[in-house]
Amino acid sequence: MFGIPGKQAVTLTPAAAKQIARLMARDGVTGLRIGVKKGGCAGMEYTMDFAHDINAMDEVVEQGGARVMIAPMAQMFLFGTEIDYETTLLDAGFRFNNPNVAESCGCGESIKFKDQDSAA
Repeated sequence: MFGIPGKQAVTLTPAAAKQIARLMARDGVTGLRIGVKKGGCAGMEYTMDFAHDINAMDEVVEQGGARVMIAPMAQMFLFGTEIDYETTLLDAGFRFNNPNVAESCGCGESIKFKDQDSAA
């Protein structure tokens, strides 16, 4: 929908692709659907849910055995994002390295996008 021909909307690091492929196999799902919603102290939050089907308007990214579907309303906010999976001594989880983010809260769960007010 908001893509550039020949360029994926998001990219996955090898660690993220491996983790998503593992989750897909473990839970028998088609992939993970990512999106954004209003919420959090900075205004928006990422969403990530198991998907059993691909919606016609989803942007589909397949990489390293992993499949990610981007919800239509999130595509413009996520274009150019790199998704990583990190494991540290304290936690493990997906990290979104998004060039469209203007600021985020201290916990890293909530973000504000560049030109968010004009897109709302």
